Amino acid sequence: MVAQRFLTLVDVAEILNVSVSQTRAMVRSGELPAIQVGGRGQWRVERAVLEEYIAEAYRRSAVATGSQDPDQA
Repeated sequence: MVAQRFLTLVDVAEILNVSVSQTRAMVRSGELPAIQVGGRGQWRVERAVLEEYIAEAYRRSAVATGSQDPDQA
C-alpha cells in the first residue's frame, strides 16, 4: 500500500491528537503550512511537511525545557 502524499485536516488532527478546529486554526495562522484544493477549497497538508512540523516542535520543546543548547537547535 502506498502512503498518501496529502492528508486531510481530520487525518492531521488524529495524528497530532488534537481537535479538527485546533488543526484548522494552526493552518489558518500559518503555523502549519497547507494548501487549499478543489472547488470547495478543502485544506490538505503534505505528509512530509507534517513530519517536519513535528520535528521542529520537538526542537522547540528541547530548547524551552533547557535540554538542548539554543545555538545547536
